[in-house]
Amino acid sequence: MDLDLQGKRAIVTGGSLGIGSAIALALAREGCDVAINYRRHDTEAKEIVGQIEALGRRGLAVKADVASYDDAMHMVRTVVERFGGLDIMVCNAGINWDGVIWKMTEEQWDKVIAVNLKGYFNYNKAAAVVFKDQRWGKIVNISSINGLRGKFAQTNYAASKGGEVALSKSLARELGKFNVNVNVVAPGMVMTDMAANIPPEFLTKAMDETVLGRFATPEDCADVVAFLCSDRSRHITGEVIKIDGGQYI
Repeated sequence: MDLDLQGKRAIVTGGSLGIGSAIALALAREGCDVAINYRRHDTEAKEIVGQIEALGRRGLAVKADVASYDDAMHMVRTVVERFGGLDIMVCNAGINWDGVIWKMTEEQWDKVIAVNLKGYFNYNKAAAVVFKDQRWGKIVNISSINGLRGKFAQTNYAASKGGEVALSKSLARELGKFNVNVNVVAPGMVMTDMAANIPPEFLTKAMDETVLGRFATPEDCADVVAFLCSDRSRHITGEVIKIDGGQYI
């Protein structure tokens, strides 16, 4: 399917690894110039920018802490200046720091909420200012099925991911009259480098929940995100699309 994203300008947070890098490359293949942010993975970020440019598009990597409001505003201003505008915002950067609540520290709670929820507010707000004025834009927030159903030893993570859903639905209501679509993608288990470090017994349990009998790849998520960033999805907003092989049900 031709998604007709030629010339669009996108930001993908957490775009140096895993799902984020797959999204950045999928958007570039569809014709987008893509900027990614990262915190630690300098080499990987440069590699993704190189792959974006090899596809004939402009790429940009910005070292920025998503939990920092000032970093978010600076990154969006930089992208608008370098690319001449912004059309698409994909918020993907996130962390987990698991533990049952009676052992969870305040630091564990605050850090996950700061990155996963405040970070999404930071970039959603920065994009909303641009999109409202130009009366067009696409925002896609990457959540998790655990934000919809909860997860043992993940009260902080599940709360942050559920908050992303509520943020997105509210923002869809606020921005709809400005022709801006806001949607959520909620993956189940995705085979990233992070997932490769999960204990086998947890992977087995997740597989048992998955009715299709397989885990998603980052590309499975990226294809849906690219669709939601195109005008093929122009009448979809405020939705949560699960990419989980039936794991949620």
